[in-house]
Amino acid sequence: MFIALGIGGGIAAYKACEVVRGLDRAGAEVQVLLTRNATNFITPLTLQTLSRRKALVEQFDLSTIETIQHVELTRRIDALVVAPATANLVAKFAGGVADDLLSTFYTAVTQPVVMAPTMNTRMWLHPATQDNVAILRGRGVTIVGPDAGWLAEGESGWGRMAEPDEIVRATLVAAHRSRQLDGRTVLITAGPTHEPVDPVRYLGNRSSGKMGYALAAAARRRGARVVLVSGPVSIAPPWGVELERVETAAEMRQAVLAARSGADAVFMAAAVADHAPVPAASKIKKSDVAMTLTLERGPDILRELGESKGDTLLIGFAAETEDLLSNARKKLEAKNLDFIVANDVSRPDRGMSSDHNAVTILDRDGGAVEVPRALKGEVAERILDRVFGEDTEG
Repeated sequence: MFIALGIGGGIAAYKACEVVRGLDRAGAEVQVLLTRNATNFITPLTLQTLSRRKALVEQFDLSTIETIQHVELTRRIDALVVAPATANLVAKFAGGVADDLLSTFYTAVTQPVVMAPTMNTRMWLHPATQDNVAILRGRGVTIVGPDAGWLAEGESGWGRMAEPDEIVRATLVAAHRSRQLDGRTVLITAGPTHEPVDPVRYLGNRSSGKMGYALAAAARRRGARVVLVSGPVSIAPPWGVELERVETAAEMRQAVLAARSGADAVFMAAAVADHAPVPAASKIKKSDVAMTLTLERGPDILRELGESKGDTLLIGFAAETEDLLSNARKKLEAKNLDFIVANDVSRPDRGMSSDHNAVTILDRDGGAVEVPRALKGEVAERILDRVFGEDTEG
């Protein structure tokens, strides 16, 4: 296991020594990267002694081959942990600023990232910091702490860095996740489908695709080959996934059936239209007469997959507005699913179009795991933890 440890310029930098020792005791190799400000609080020599590797500071120190190869280093690590993560680093990471070694390194990392923020209470509670933390969480970054306690400024409040043992545990979980799905293929559907009424109009739904895209990003961070079949959405695809764009339910069926061969798991997170109109060949003209649309039953992709799934894990999603668990359980049994992720889309603060979700994961053996309201990136991690049966919290 190979961990990159980033250290920001805060008084809690001295605690990074205990993080290095904890990772070392767990059998991990550690490469330390310091900001220039961090060297005001702790010396690279101290960290080099503990990690038995040269601690890297300068981005353009061309006499140091490790620095020249810092992009190569991102290919070798299992996780990046930043402790302490100052308000400045949180802002840089959220905004994609790459003006020193550590921030540049972060922009090249595709493995899981853990951050342990530490700062004054006022800085932590500032709306800009809270917005930046939300952005990072939404991208799947694990935020550990901060805790409440006595601060260096001589006052008590939120902003104290989490304890080193807690940071180490979170980092080991992240590193474990980064290789969990090596060699596996995961097929994920996301977004709505648009069913044409005529060459101009269509029938659709409110799905944004955010949950499916978050699952795709999380599975890719765990090492899987990810095939993402996406309906029309306005969000960028995650790094490293194989994206196939479709529009209609029929096109999604064709793409899914073509891609399912060799898939170890299929997550049907898309909101596929149940019915579709027979499209008019030309634009329907406006008139004062009420218009009636005839809708035909669309393909039931999930049922079709369930009838021939074999050893493939099949995960469905149930977006309900009433009788959530009862309706989800019926769908799980009727479609021959291994798991179903149920969420109440009648709530405005979660579900479709929201950045947040709260779900219950049901399994075919009668089990149920609740995931409380969180950003969809965090919910995606919990779903993968449950589906692939790994106790990553231990």
